[in-house]
Amino acid sequence: MRQLLLFVLFAAMMCWMMFSPIYKHVVIVRQAVLQQEVDYLLEVGASGTYGHIGPVMLQQSAERLERLGLRPDELAYEAMTTSGVSATNPGIPVPRGTGIALEISYPYENLFMIDALIGLTPIGPDERMRAYGMRMSEYVP
Repeated sequence: MRQLLLFVLFAAMMCWMMFSPIYKHVVIVRQAVLQQEVDYLLEVGASGTYGHIGPVMLQQSAERLERLGLRPDELAYEAMTTSGVSATNPGIPVPRGTGIALEISYPYENLFMIDALIGLTPIGPDERMRAYGMRMSEYVP
C-alpha cells in the first residue's frame, strides 16, 4: 500500500515537472502577443493619420491574433480616452494631446489545471490575462 501511494505521488509530481514549463511558456507567449498587439494598435491609432482605434482596426487585430492561435470570439477589447470621448469612433477622431488607452484581455483557458496535481489552487476558468497601454493622440484636424 505504501509503495502504491508513493508511486501515485511520484507520478503526479513527475507529470507536473514535465508539463509545467510547457504551459507556462504558452502563457508567457500569449501575454507577449497581446502586449505587442496593444502597442501596435496604439502606435497606429494614435498617429496623426487616424486619431482613433476604430472597429475595422479591432477586426484586423482579431484576425492577426487568430493566425497566432487565439480565438477571436474570446478576445475582449476596451478602448478609452483620458477626456471621456469615444476612442473608437472614426467620425470623431481624438484630438492631439488626449490620451488613448487600450486593454485587450483573453482567458487563461484552464492552462493551470495541472497545478492541482501538486496541491496548488489553479487559476479559475473565468480569469483573463490582460495587456494594457496608453498613448497620446497626435491627430490634428
